[in-house]
Amino acid sequence: MKVNDEREDLIRRINETQRNLGRVFAQHPSPLFTSNLTMRQLKVVMLLSVRGGSASGQEIAAGLGVGPGTVTGIVDRLLAQGLVSRHEDPHDRRVRRVELTPAGAAFLEEVNSVGSQQMRRIMDHLDTETLRALDEVTRAIWTVAEKLGDS
Repeated sequence: MKVNDEREDLIRRINETQRNLGRVFAQHPSPLFTSNLTMRQLKVVMLLSVRGGSASGQEIAAGLGVGPGTVTGIVDRLLAQGLVSRHEDPHDRRVRRVELTPAGAAFLEEVNSVGSQQMRRIMDHLDTETLRALDEVTRAIWTVAEKLGDS
């Protein structure tokens, strides 16, 4: 097998395994599946979290690839659920900022906690040598992801 063919086969197998893990995780209760959030609403909550809990409507629109009018409706529905708040930017009153509320932050923390618990349950069944290898591989993936994120 050629090196490129082997690489492609490995990448395909890794992606397939990740999808299979996603299916396993989806079988367990998660706030993602019990919430009434649409995909766009979830993206806004996650975008706010990544941006330190706050973003302007324009920043959200750019992050979602939609117009400001679309963002208004999404944010209105998140406001109604208590996951975000909206207020004037103290530095520029023309700008409306959207912030993650404590309830929104708690929702994301619960999502992350459930995922971590599921991974922990799996890793508890791996031997130490496998965990060392997994640690090395995940750190290598993180290093590349950071570099790609900077470019």
